[in-house]
Amino acid sequence: MSSTISPAPCTRSWSISEDSLRRYVFHASENCIQELLSASDSGDRGWKILAIDNGGVEISKRRTGSLHTFRSRWLLNSVSPQQFMTVANAIDAARQWDRDLVEAKYIKDLEDNLSIIRLRFGDSSKPLFRNREFIVYERRENMDDGTLVVAVASLPKEIAAGLQPKQNNAIRGLLLQSGWVVEKLSDHSCMVTYVVQLDPAGWLPKCFVNRLNTKLVMIIENLKKQVLACPTNVVEHDS
Repeated sequence: MSSTISPAPCTRSWSISEDSLRRYVFHASENCIQELLSASDSGDRGWKILAIDNGGVEISKRRTGSLHTFRSRWLLNSVSPQQFMTVANAIDAARQWDRDLVEAKYIKDLEDNLSIIRLRFGDSSKPLFRNREFIVYERRENMDDGTLVVAVASLPKEIAAGLQPKQNNAIRGLLLQSGWVVEKLSDHSCMVTYVVQLDPAGWLPKCFVNRLNTKLVMIIENLKKQVLACPTNVVEHDS
């Protein structure tokens, strides 16, 4: 009696030098920063307002092909840009998206403001994040006019696989160009724009859009509470 042995799935991975990785991430994040700054512009630019929360959070959406971009904007009084930037980072935002974040760590620092991060969600997470892991870069930049930007996006899957092998039971997720723009308005207020891009490969159910709207409002609200509860908090991470 003969048996057929199925070949193990092959996952492509690229091993690149740290210098090449740094150059790639710097170029990719530069493009992401420009996209975020464009999204923070108060002009229409194809944005459709979906909701304005009682607290003043404006949620809007833009679609190009299969790409869905969600934007939340909020004027924060009594919070300086520097204070909000202590919680405007990939790890704190991931904790707000889903509480079942089982691992969040900086795996490589390429520059003082440029890092590679691994985010892993567990079996109890919501369907969008369940048993998924993300290998993302995070770049923090101070613009000449005082605007602060945090750009976050996944590395290409081949580079991510070479840098951090995928866990056997995990699904490698994809986070498109996303992040924060924090504009200084006065000594103790700022305009915060949070942009998230999703590619669900087609139709996005209305019920999911509604849940995402609520989540976007909650994320900024919760992060603001963190800032006010610990105004001198400084985000640190291991090298």
